[in-house]
Amino acid sequence: MQFSNRAKNKKYSLKKNLLSILTLFMVLIFSIPAYADDDFPRLNMGYIFTTHHTPFMIAMAKNNEFKDNGIWLETVIEKEKYDLVKNGKTIARLNILVSKSGSETATLFAQKRLDIGISSITAMMTGIDRGADIKVLSPMHVDGLGLVFPKDSKINGWNDLVKHIKSLKRPLKLGYHSPTSAPRIVIEGALKEAGFKVSSNPNDFESDILLVDLKTTRNLIPALAGKQVDCWVGPAPYPEVAEVKHMGHIALDLSELPPEGKWKNFPCCTLGARSEIISKHPEVVKSLVSLIKESAEWSNKNREQMGEISGNWLGIPPEAVKKSRIVYTTTPSENWLRGVSIYMDILNKTGKFSNSFKDKKLSEVEKELFDFRFVN
Repeated sequence: MQFSNRAKNKKYSLKKNLLSILTLFMVLIFSIPAYADDDFPRLNMGYIFTTHHTPFMIAMAKNNEFKDNGIWLETVIEKEKYDLVKNGKTIARLNILVSKSGSETATLFAQKRLDIGISSITAMMTGIDRGADIKVLSPMHVDGLGLVFPKDSKINGWNDLVKHIKSLKRPLKLGYHSPTSAPRIVIEGALKEAGFKVSSNPNDFESDILLVDLKTTRNLIPALAGKQVDCWVGPAPYPEVAEVKHMGHIALDLSELPPEGKWKNFPCCTLGARSEIISKHPEVVKSLVSLIKESAEWSNKNREQMGEISGNWLGIPPEAVKKSRIVYTTTPSENWLRGVSIYMDILNKTGKFSNSFKDKKLSEVEKELFDFRFVN
């Protein structure tokens, strides 16, 4: 009897194990996609939570509403995975990563954890200088940078800012979110050009302006409320959000910095990719650039809808998005290139380059920096 029970238990155990193995096998079979691994690439694409990257957010949010243009995104997991579709055929799967800053984006590129990404042109430039094999594929927008003071501030425009700085008996504490961000580069360049002494050393009491690294855009508004800084410079929508929520006052749009016209229609964020990815998957890169172009044009023409979609995506008041002066474009115009050239000079003057871009002019490094074949 004892033997019989042991035999039954063994038999039951064997059945249970076989059933477990079969279940595992079925799970594996049904979890494998109905296409071979080499049917299309899986690529990591990054962006930052800022309205500067709205065209990509619009492409994700509206996805197959862009079908008429022949290229669109199909949602796999909302905000996390999308299939890039061309003429009804999936040509790539995009795993979406959200970066905190352009500096982080450049680091992820260098570590090959990012294949395609959107960040400031200055972050791309400093990343390439440090050895990251990235190419800028197209602009994303122009303008959209602001200087913010406390809500009760009366400073309005460049002349007021100059008077305020000169009236202080200590350095003005000016916050920024990333050392390679366009807002920081622009404001630092303009202040130095105006003859002010700018420093990042908190012990330099002889400077006129002390630059304070706030590490991320999320810290901009709290740093002002907590009096960690006197003011901060940042990308849209943060200046507009500060005003809409009555937590700050936009004292100056950086396009208004002197000399007049120099900083207007100025470059900021760009679309870039690792050279290896461009070489291996040119059709994917070309299609993505084309989709971003269509989305950028749609965003400019439909400001109300764009504001609602972008605001909801970012979790900010849509009216803040609508207030922004951003113009979305994927065209590397002469004016845009002139702005990049100015960045090149400023980054050299401020010691941001130490390798391949050090002491170089834009004309000397254009092939290393740009790959505009897909927009031209």
